[in-house]
Amino acid sequence: MDTKRLTIRTLVSALTSPSDQTRLAALRHLHRTSNEDSAARPLIAAAGAVPLLAAALYSASHPIQDHAAATLLNLSISDRRPLLSSPALLPALAHLLSRHATSSAASSVQAAAATLHSLLAVVAEFRPIVSSNPDILHALVGIISHPDSPTRSVKDALKASFGAALYPPSRVTLIRLGVVPFLFGLVAKGKDGKRRIGIIEDATAVIAQVAGCKESEEAFAKVSGVSVLAMMLGSESGSCSLRTKENAVAALLNLVRCGSEKVVGEVRDKVGALDGIAYVQEHGSAKGKSKAIAFFKLLLDGEIAEDLYPLDSDSASSSSCSG
Repeated sequence: MDTKRLTIRTLVSALTSPSDQTRLAALRHLHRTSNEDSAARPLIAAAGAVPLLAAALYSASHPIQDHAAATLLNLSISDRRPLLSSPALLPALAHLLSRHATSSAASSVQAAAATLHSLLAVVAEFRPIVSSNPDILHALVGIISHPDSPTRSVKDALKASFGAALYPPSRVTLIRLGVVPFLFGLVAKGKDGKRRIGIIEDATAVIAQVAGCKESEEAFAKVSGVSVLAMMLGSESGSCSLRTKENAVAALLNLVRCGSEKVVGEVRDKVGALDGIAYVQEHGSAKGKSKAIAFFKLLLDGEIAEDLYPLDSDSASSSSCSG
């Protein structure tokens, strides 16, 4: 057995020690190794580290939480399968995330949310597993809604929520958990400078996804969502980034696709921002341009161009609205 493999097995074995000091020393080494040597990540997972790292997330020691969560994040970047196959992972992540305001360190919360995003954004089969664990989504909404959550924690929670919402049933769950007013609240207040732009971009990305279900119409109506999104496309919204405008177009399209005739009429009445849509069509990404074309068709012809812009989802069979 080569030295690297033997060292990793010894470190993973040390994670079973009853001594916090021993476990912390092993976690520091595993964190550093997984960070500096991508080839070591599969070896760490193969040595049975994932359930032990998950167990460490329950620790009352912030350093133990930090190093365990950071190691899991590193593993999720290049060796996701062992994480997906560990039944201990999701409950441990939910436990850590749900205690973001009390017993969990901010850095470990951020790493845990980033791990979820890493898994959800890439592995479609993981999305229904997360959706079946409402504690995860509840914890993410808790981070997004808490007034004292650090900006980095909010951004990571938003990215994880976006990944979860790629699976249509998760959109319904997020709405029922009350995420919509908090998302629009982030858009309204944000932060200053670049951080504000980043928060708005991530929040509107989630808004665009959760708009893709029938339940979104009522939730958006309660926060004047159509008006807010329309303002982002208006000429007075020069401070909105291109990505934010693309997200606004996507959100309005999804809302119309899944809503009643009433919301279709409201969108057509309030979105007179043809310049904003034209800007997205001209300068946006390939996906953004197709959304803008579809939106123009909706506004000018009263038709929803599903062939130009299918709903984002993890499979073609999920292109219809969930309800």
